[in-house]
Amino acid sequence: MLTILSVILVILFFLASAVRILNEYERGVIFRLGRVIAAKGPGLIILIPIVDKMVKVSLRLIALDVDPQDVITRDNVSVKVNAVIYFRVIDPIKATVEVENYLYATSQLAQTTLRSVCGQAEMDELLSARDKINSELQEILDKHTDPWGIKVSTVELKHIDLPQEMQRAMAKQAEAERERRAKVINAEGEYQAATRLAEAASIICEHPMALQLRYLQTLREVSAENNSTTIFPIPIDLFKPFLELVEKKK
Repeated sequence: MLTILSVILVILFFLASAVRILNEYERGVIFRLGRVIAAKGPGLIILIPIVDKMVKVSLRLIALDVDPQDVITRDNVSVKVNAVIYFRVIDPIKATVEVENYLYATSQLAQTTLRSVCGQAEMDELLSARDKINSELQEILDKHTDPWGIKVSTVELKHIDLPQEMQRAMAKQAEAERERRAKVINAEGEYQAATRLAEAASIICEHPMALQLRYLQTLREVSAENNSTTIFPIPIDLFKPFLELVEKKK
């Protein structure tokens, strides 16, 4: 009876040590007596107890938040910049053998690269040309992490923290720019109005009766107003035809 119990315990120990189940997004790097033999998975994995050792590696996309970095731009402006990196493991063996902790290594590399790239750009470029800087960061990080079996797919600058003095200066600059545009638009409107008035004056000079028609139209518009009394001087030219008729009758 004791023998049977011992055999059952050995079998259970063997199964617990030998059987591994990996999810669809996982791979197992198998070390046999310290040497890498393969990356297996997903599904059921059989190991040789004591001889084999397995290290799990996830192939899912990882979003890594880079801590804010103090950066001095090329035009000597001190800012704080942080970013987020999206990457995944494409070679489980390299990610296990070539680097001790690929998450930590990628994070440290991202911090130094972020300071270097942003330090070579001017402040206006950081604010207006983020796509260019993101592409440059992604290219540099992907090149350096490729030997680790890491693929950096996207790098995005999240936030750029400017000093208070710089924020006030930029606010003044933006306000001045808005005032300049408003003055330009106002001047353009005045120019167009003056042009139209000059054209109208030219037409009236060529056709004097147009002024009389405009005068009558103005009288009609004013008379439509309620509760108002308006006194208009009547041009003598309006009565000239009647005066001529009276003179002929005499």
